[in-house]
Amino acid sequence: MNAQPLWRGRALAVLGILLCAFSLRSAVASLSPVIDLISADFPLSSAVLGLIGTLPPVCFAVFGLLTPILEQRLGLERITVVALAAIAAGLVLRGVIGDSVGLVLATALVFAGVGMGNILMPPLVKKYFADRIGLMMTLYTTSMAFSTFVPPLVAVPVADAAGWRFSLAMWAVFAAAGVVPWLVMLMRQRASTGSAESLREPEHEQTQDDPVFTATGPIATSPTSRRLFGRLARIPLVWALAVVFGTSSIMAYVSFAWLPVIVIDVAGVTPGTAGFLLSLFAFMGLPASLLIPVLVVRFHATRPLFLTGAICGIVGIAGLLLAPLPGLLWLWVALFGIVGLLFPLALVLISIRSRTPESAVLLSSFVQSVGYVLAALFPVLVGVLHDATGGWSVPLVVIGGVLIASIPAGMLAGRRRTVEDEWERRRGAW
Repeated sequence: MNAQPLWRGRALAVLGILLCAFSLRSAVASLSPVIDLISADFPLSSAVLGLIGTLPPVCFAVFGLLTPILEQRLGLERITVVALAAIAAGLVLRGVIGDSVGLVLATALVFAGVGMGNILMPPLVKKYFADRIGLMMTLYTTSMAFSTFVPPLVAVPVADAAGWRFSLAMWAVFAAAGVVPWLVMLMRQRASTGSAESLREPEHEQTQDDPVFTATGPIATSPTSRRLFGRLARIPLVWALAVVFGTSSIMAYVSFAWLPVIVIDVAGVTPGTAGFLLSLFAFMGLPASLLIPVLVVRFHATRPLFLTGAICGIVGIAGLLLAPLPGLLWLWVALFGIVGLLFPLALVLISIRSRTPESAVLLSSFVQSVGYVLAALFPVLVGVLHDATGGWSVPLVVIGGVLIASIPAGMLAGRRRTVEDEWERRRGAW
């Protein structure tokens, strides 16, 4: 396939994908920095805070399973509009609620939209940028990484200047703006379809060089099949991808939940230093977002990249266990943070391990749902192990054990085959 200029006839798709990617992370990262300010206005019990903490992976898993059904009825573009609208509405509601119940419900709406968006991004990239997957995945994952840093940096200053309600609601602007490109593309497609029917020119067959196609991309998608979704569960490659994504999710959610507490307890650092170390952990994912898509798509470097992330993560955990000295913490956390490269790696693999956007939707749903179920369990497990043992040695060993156990899955995910290839090799026609 000859690569076309990224913006040629696809400017709206570029904007739509980048705005959606930015909204997926900013919607999640904008709440925790202002929790203390919210609790000053109305009480937030530990149970409510715990529920809010578990909502992201639970909603991501549930709506990861529901998204293919909705996509079958509405199509990729329309369900993307629904997801972004849910995020925007939930963010606005979070800024106007007056009690903890309203906060939980509004947050659930936000994460429902994010859960759908998580599933839709890889298929959208595959559908509109099959000739530029590496470049577009780089832009998409970088947008997500960037939106992880911005909200924590500006949320509190904005809240101090304009109140926590404005600080929460302002992020709805990006989700609402993300709706516009997809609506314009849908309206153009509807108009072009109506014009074609009225002109009735059967001798003209639309091609990929026609202006209408390149301006909007193919809007209609064939219905996804429950039968095909069921087949995914019988393909080892799919489970390998789910383990890769799940390992990435486990490391991220365990770290954001417990890493500050761990470094405070094992090294005696201040909360301010612990917050800086958490930011360092998150920052290590930014270079990966820039490099991973190109390295995987062009150079097929899946296995070396996975081993790099897993081994660096293991070394970082070993450092926290064996030499938790204040002067070395930054090194151990930075090494552990390299495990963040598994996230863009998993997203790129979802796109290139499927042949069509339709199968990419199914694969994305299956892989991310399994991954987020694991991510919902492990932060709780780490807390239980800490309470049972009175320290962090056992929880850290378990986290390191997850990385070691995931290595065979990373090697299997490095096979240069699609899930359709795997099925046909074992069982016949897809």
